[in-house]
Amino acid sequence: MDNLATIARKALARLLVVLLASVTFSGCATLPNGHLWGEDATLRPGWERLRVSAIEAARDPWVWGPLLGAAAFQIEGLDRRTSDWAREHTPVFGSQRSAEDWSDDLREASVLAHYATVAATPGGDEPTEWFIAKAKGMLVNVAATSATSFVTGELKERADRERPNGLADESFPSGHTSSSAVHTRLASRNLRSIDMSHDARLLSNVGLTALTVGTSWARIEAGWHFPSDTLFSMALGHFIASFLNDGFLGLDAGAIAFAFAPASAGAVLQWSLKF
Repeated sequence: MDNLATIARKALARLLVVLLASVTFSGCATLPNGHLWGEDATLRPGWERLRVSAIEAARDPWVWGPLLGAAAFQIEGLDRRTSDWAREHTPVFGSQRSAEDWSDDLREASVLAHYATVAATPGGDEPTEWFIAKAKGMLVNVAATSATSFVTGELKERADRERPNGLADESFPSGHTSSSAVHTRLASRNLRSIDMSHDARLLSNVGLTALTVGTSWARIEAGWHFPSDTLFSMALGHFIASFLNDGFLGLDAGAIAFAFAPASAGAVLQWSLKF
């Protein structure tokens, strides 16, 4: 029977195949409103939009859920006991060295998956418009990843928490996990703009989630972080990605878009609801 590391490798391969297929076969050159992905990105979204984006990001189960989990691990030394058990038994990755290698690979896969979805988003057929729209959208995405890296680094310096293996005082939060989380959440947001089947989108989202969860657990087995470190980092990456993406990219996830086109027997009115 395949071990969990092998299963994870196969799942990762399937995810990348799905995303590559999305890049190759995406059928829509524009979003339902006729615009390009990234075209409406703005530096001045308005305070109301930022307020709503912050509230919605905080309501995300992948933000408050990991935060509650991190708090629960503070009860009766559960954080330390779980970390010690994971480092000793390494049930998923087989060894601390293997877990460390996997954490690097899964984080890199998160980055690749993110940029694959950027490439797959509707960019139109005209090269200049494609480049300008993608560049504007990418600025928002890069701002999110950069902000996550900066906040993670600042918190590491201030928390000064010793790692489980005792090698440094940089345990809280986990840079690998926050990086994976911000990239996979941005990728998940981008999937909403890509013309793909429900099953393909669901499979892709499951794969993206697996990348971040796998990164998180790999860091624990490798002895570099406590569970609460990675759970907090997961929440941090998801919050910053959701807040900046929804606040500055200019995509109305809940908006109804209409399109009117002439037809031989009259006209066709199309509508779509993105959720």
